[in-house]
This record gives sequence, structure tokens and C-alpha cells, in this order.
Amino acid sequence: MPSIDDLASRIRFCPKAGRIWLDDSRMILLHVRSLGALRRELIETVGLRGARALLTRMGYASGAQDAELAIKVRGGGVCDFYDFFTVGPQLHMIEGIVTVEPLCIERDAKTGHFFGELLWHDSCEDEVHIAAYGIGTEPACWMQIGYASGYTSVIMGRPILFREVECRSTGHAACRIIGKPVADWDDADEDIRYLQPHAFANSKSDQRRIVVGLSTEAPEEPAAEPPSPPAKRLVGASAGFTVVCHMLEKVAGTSASVLLLGESGVGKEMFAQTLHRISRREGHPFIAVNCAAIPETLIESELFGVEKGAFTGAIASRPGRFERADGGTLFLDEIGTLSLSAQGKLLRALQEGEIERVGDQRSRKVDVRLVAATNVNLRGCVAAGTFREDLYYRLNVFPIQIPPLRDRRADIPLLLNHFFQVFRHRHRKRVTGFSQRAISGLYAYGWPGNVRELENMVERGVILAPEDGEVDLCHLFISGERLDPYILGMNAEGELNSMVDGGGARAIGDVVDAVLASRTPLDALEERLLRAAVDRAGGNFAEAARALGLSRAQLAYRIKKIEEGADADAVRHV
Repeated sequence: MPSIDDLASRIRFCPKAGRIWLDDSRMILLHVRSLGALRRELIETVGLRGARALLTRMGYASGAQDAELAIKVRGGGVCDFYDFFTVGPQLHMIEGIVTVEPLCIERDAKTGHFFGELLWHDSCEDEVHIAAYGIGTEPACWMQIGYASGYTSVIMGRPILFREVECRSTGHAACRIIGKPVADWDDADEDIRYLQPHAFANSKSDQRRIVVGLSTEAPEEPAAEPPSPPAKRLVGASAGFTVVCHMLEKVAGTSASVLLLGESGVGKEMFAQTLHRISRREGHPFIAVNCAAIPETLIESELFGVEKGAFTGAIASRPGRFERADGGTLFLDEIGTLSLSAQGKLLRALQEGEIERVGDQRSRKVDVRLVAATNVNLRGCVAAGTFREDLYYRLNVFPIQIPPLRDRRADIPLLLNHFFQVFRHRHRKRVTGFSQRAISGLYAYGWPGNVRELENMVERGVILAPEDGEVDLCHLFISGERLDPYILGMNAEGELNSMVDGGGARAIGDVVDAVLASRTPLDALEERLLRAAVDRAGGNFAEAARALGLSRAQLAYRIKKIEEGADADAVRHV
């Protein structure tokens, strides 16, 4: 394997602050016996399959997190794929999980082919499993398999599944794992279920298409006519995604109102449609309304309907959205934009279960399950007087917070493949996949537009990519999106990073004058500045580097040189 120094240098211990950092991620030290106790309790309480699923998904999340560090340290095409890929095995060893011996790592960027075979020696999971249950007939490295699958899926930009074909827990001398794209496994359904516990997400009917990615074969010819749009399905495997799915499953069997919270573009309507599909109202209508798109003068007639002659232009009676959703689900998106008048009428409809059409004198009973969504802080709107408090509490029966894409990056490989397949067929393009540079850029990006922005970016990439070629970084980021400097080696304007802006020039000049007057040596000044930044950041090198206008690697290198110089001085004095 390549040198591990670039990874080991990113570990920082701050005992006084009670923190351990791996790059900019906080870590913990955990007793292996504690891990064993947790495994035993999980197995006893949720069963063997439930415990395996939970630990596999825990490992998947950890692997996806470490893949982001791999992209930062060795991504961007600086080193070959083997050195890039082995960051994961090396981090697995640094974190004390297992000793890894790569046997075969194959990858073809043009076809999306991947094959990995590795040996695991002295696995901590095997150690605690054998101590509790002895040698058995089933592999026991569940977290590690999840880690390998999550890590490689992010690295490849498409879901990769690892399987343990030999294990110490079954009597072998070491554990042997094999990884390849899901499409290349004939019987992957059981393994996928451990990663995706909800049948309504990535459902079996389209699971292969969504989860798979590209096969090792040459890309197929697009159909003469684009296929009909696939049924809208939730796609994801991250911890945040799984929590939201658990919440949907809990509330689906009830008639409670649901409030979906989250930034614009996270897919709130998709989650609302899924909630309707898995509820008892599935056979009845799902009616969606974007409250922000309806003029205030028409919102009442749109929601509650209108009687003929109620106002000029009302030439016929027309049912509103409440009546059309009778027996089913009414989804009100951007509900925070409703006027106070409309809010009052909506509250009455929810409380009484009946509505009145505009211009009508009789009430009509409706049986509607309301799902509302907003990307604004409704509690803050209540405090500001722009949203009714009584309506807020009526809606806030069962709130579900949907995390932004930047907080569930483990979903990106599945989403990438889903959108890639959809747009490759829709636009009838023979595109092979994503370059490593493109994948690095996608993971480095902050995603202010969330899943909607990712969808648009993938469509753009498919359109711009050359025929029989791959989607590259230049095909994706063409609209002023800002990438992290470690991807480009410079800022988004093509300039080297600078820690001085115009507004701070005068203050910096004052500091320079003071330093020159004090006659402090430059080396001592640099050391004090670097260490002060690290101390103020609580040992977080990434945060300290941002404060100094450096990359994390630059900061770590400078501090390392200072420490080496101090050690050399100590030796000379001795």
C-alpha cells in the first residue's frame, strides 16, 4: 500500500478539550468489549437479522464518510486509482477495526467495471462475536461489510456491494471479501435488504435499475423511443434518509396531519407521495397544491371550489382541491405563503372536516388526510405574526425534518445512478458514466439546491458529455457553482487563495507595524499564529485552516515542520 503518513497526519488528539479529530470529523475511542456488549444486546432485542441490518447500515455511513476524506486527500486525479482506493483500507486500519490486505483491485472507468478482493486479518468484530457465540456458520463482519460497500460506492459514484465469502467466525484463518457492482451479483436482493430496510424505498420493481449503476458490459443502445417516465420512488441509503423513512412508516397507518420540513429541493413532495402510497388511502386521490403559485384572490376557490355565478367568470360549478382529494391525501406545499385570511378558512376545514364552496350556502363533508410542507421556520412566522398559531399547532401534529443533501451524501451514488439512467434514456445518449474528477467534484460541492439541483446537474452532464464518453467535471459545473479549493487547486475565480480582503487591509497594516516594531522572528511569529488558530478551533485543523486562508494539508504540513525543527533543536542541545 502507499504511505499512510498523509492520513495519519490528519489525526489530532486534544485531551484538554476532550476531543479527537480525523480531519474535520470528530471521532471517539471505544472499548472493543463495549462493541461486543452492544452487538449482544442488539441480537437479543431485535434478533440476528435486525442487528445485522443496523450494524451494516452503521458501517455504510462510516465508509461513506471516510470516502469523502479519500476524495479530499488523494482525489482529483493526483494519484492512480489503487493509491486513491486504498485510503479506505488504510483508514479502516488507523481506526483500529481490522488489518487489510488487498489481493486484487480492478477498475475500468469507461465501462464502470469494478472488482475488489481483499483479506481482513484480526477483525475486531470477529473477536467479539466469537467470544460471545463461538464458531458458527454465518459471517459476522457486518459493520465492516457495510463500511466497504459504503466507501466504494462513494469512490465509484455508483452502488458497489461487498460480500464476505470467508470469515474467521466460520472457522477460516482470515476473512476474504469480494466487491463488485450490484448488477454483477446474481442474488443481491438479500444483501440489499440489510442496507435498505424499507420496501417502499428503492422498491423491488425498480430496485435493480435504481441501485445498480452500470454493468461491466458496453452501454446498451438507447431505445428508439424514450421509455415512459419511471414511477417516482424514494432513493437513498444514508442514515438521515433511513430515519425519515422510519418516521413515514410510523405515521402511515394513521390519519394524523403531517408537516414536512426541510430546505427547498430536498424532495418533500416525493416523501408526501410515498406516505400516501404506503397508507390506507393508497387507492384514493393524491392532490398536490403549491400554495405559492396560486394568487391570493384565487386560493379560496382553488382549495374549496366555486359555485356557478359566485363571481364574474364563474360560468360553471367546480369542486376544489379538498373535494377532489376526498378519501385521499391533500398535499399543501409552501404552506407558509398562505395569507392570514386563507389560513383561517383552512383551519376551519381541518377542524370541522367540511368545506363551503365560494358562493355556496351549504357545507360539504370531506375526509382528507392533510400533508403540509414548508422550507421556512413556521414557529418564527408565528412569533412574527404572519402565521396563525392555532393553525400551526393543527399542522404540527407529526413533524418530519428532511435533512439536506449535504448531510446525507451517502445517498449521492444511488441518486446519481437513478438520474443518470433516466436522462441517458430520455435523451438517447450513449454515455458511459462519470469520471473520477466529476465524482470528486460532486462530493466536494455544498448542494444549496439539494436533490433538485443534483437532478438538473446530472441531466446537464448527460447532454454535454460526448457520445460514448463519460461525464466530466466541466460538463457539470458551468453555472457559477462554487467548488472547494482542494478540487481545483485554486478558488472559483481561478485565483490563488488569499487571506486578505480589501476591507481588512488597514487592520492588517496595523498588525504588520506592531510586529515589525516588536522585532519578533518570523519563524516564532508563524508558530504562534498557527498554534493560536488551532487552539481557538478546539483542535479542529480544518476550521483553523479556514481561519488562516490555508488548506488543511498546508496547515498540517507547516505545523509538522515546526515540530520537526523543535525536535532537531532538542537533539542538538543534548
